Amino acid sequence: MQPLFKLLSLALLAGAAAASAQNSRLDTLERGNYACEMPGDAATQRGVAVPEQSFKVVNASTYVARGERGQYLRLGDTVTITSGPLKGNRYSMKSDHFLRQIDDKGMVTKLRCVKER
Repeated sequence: MQPLFKLLSLALLAGAAAASAQNSRLDTLERGNYACEMPGDAATQRGVAVPEQSFKVVNASTYVARGERGQYLRLGDTVTITSGPLKGNRYSMKSDHFLRQIDDKGMVTKLRCVKER
């Protein structure tokens, strides 16, 4: 019974390590403009633009916002702005074209950034 327990334990640990590695995989955002907005009233408008939070991914890990360049880091589904005008902002990726801002407590906020087509 002891060898079977060890084998099952090793299999579970390997699965957890693989899942953890996938969640911390280094990646980049698709190039293009990301328009940020707050939800609007469905009866009157789709969303309220927040242009000071919008940005453009220009290559690999570089973005431009408010006319200045900065860098970001994407690990798994989390994007962290590491320099530039949006330094300190964090986002949770909901899809390849849809981000939600994360606050200082790690909670997802209402601010959303959508890649323009």
